[in-house]
Amino acid sequence: TKKMSSLWPPAMKFSTWRKLWIALATAEQELGIDISDTQLEEMRAKLYDIDFEYAAKKESEFRHDVMGHVHAFGAAAPSAMPIIHLGATSCYVGDNTDLVQLRESLKLIKRKLVKTIAILKDFAVKHRDLPTLGFTHYQPAQLTTVGKRSTLWMQDLILDLERVEREIDELPMRGVKGTTGTQASFLELFDGDHEKVKALNKRVCELMGFKKAIPVSGQTYTRKIDFNILSLLSGIAQSAYKMCGDIRLLANLKEVEEPFAKTQIGSSAMAYKRNPMRSERVCSLARYVMGLPNTAANTHANQWFERTLDDSAVRRIVLPEGFLAVDVILNLLANIADGLHVWPNVVRKHVMAELPFMATEVILMECVKAGGDRQELHEAIRVHSMDAGAVVKGEGKANDLMERIANDPIFAPVHGKLESMIDPILFVGRAPEQVDEFIAEEISPILEANSDLLKVESVDGVNV
Repeated sequence: TKKMSSLWPPAMKFSTWRKLWIALATAEQELGIDISDTQLEEMRAKLYDIDFEYAAKKESEFRHDVMGHVHAFGAAAPSAMPIIHLGATSCYVGDNTDLVQLRESLKLIKRKLVKTIAILKDFAVKHRDLPTLGFTHYQPAQLTTVGKRSTLWMQDLILDLERVEREIDELPMRGVKGTTGTQASFLELFDGDHEKVKALNKRVCELMGFKKAIPVSGQTYTRKIDFNILSLLSGIAQSAYKMCGDIRLLANLKEVEEPFAKTQIGSSAMAYKRNPMRSERVCSLARYVMGLPNTAANTHANQWFERTLDDSAVRRIVLPEGFLAVDVILNLLANIADGLHVWPNVVRKHVMAELPFMATEVILMECVKAGGDRQELHEAIRVHSMDAGAVVKGEGKANDLMERIANDPIFAPVHGKLESMIDPILFVGRAPEQVDEFIAEEISPILEANSDLLKVESVDGVNV
């Protein structure tokens, strides 16, 4: 999408390199290195004046991307050329830029998670007391409500949001560490003054908007951070897959449908079809994202000593693609949730096909209270249930258990109230109240705390 794409192109990467060089030079000047205001002013003035062709030419000449851009920046700001990249190694700009991109991408993911949760909240409230079949083992189980089921989706997304917020808050900068993490070059630059080296590290982090640097590193920040980030993205993908998997199954039952355009065609051959294509796309992308942590795990595990370069190429693929994929997943998830259509009559039909069996225990208790024999009643229910089940499965007819009970004198005490005894709402337990409590105690505080994010208008569309 437009915003996420803007965080990963070359312009973002190389302008951030320049911001890091400016931050380094600024901090070095503040700590006594001979760097003039004129040099800093020229660097700042040329921040976005990047000659990509010249940089590529120099990279080809030097076989080194960072030095190619050092010379490109120096050509744009010639007075600053002698002090650009002073004391630094390539990972100063490379790794720190990666961390800036990770942080900014996480902020966008957070906004889209909050938006999706807000949309699902409205859906849950609207359907808080609409009884529906619960499923365990994908077999009919006790009733729940459509709204309660959607809170399960939101619960997963809340856990994802908590991890996103924690990573945004705790993500460190690599900082100023030198070639093997010892800061030796900076110690030389400051004539052995350890306190100035520490102050430089802290100040650069401040100038780049980070609260802290990672305490120790080799040449790179530990690649376990990449694993943690991709695991987080995998978690969001898992939540999305679970939600859309449920929607796909419900679409097959014709209880729920995702948005479907008026002129949309579901199949070139079968004109009547309404396929859950948005949900299928989510599941497809999610499956890809869920596989990325394994790549990050292998990359981290295979970093020898202070650093090996076999991390570089794969990271340039999996980090941006992980975020780009989750960005699209969340756009789709919000779109699906916003247009999710429930067919109450179909939902009720499925409920009523199973509810008679579920209601038998209540019927038995009422008859016992009226003086009936529990064992005789139990046997009568068992026989009627087996016969009714045979009609449903063997003959394809509707469940006639209630008719059988209504015609059996042993159940006379409840004959006058059978219909009211099988009202689906009586079998949903605390589902409606659980929705209310979940919204009030968990969702509303999150939405209130992030009300500013909900005001941001998304420019991303969904094309299916």
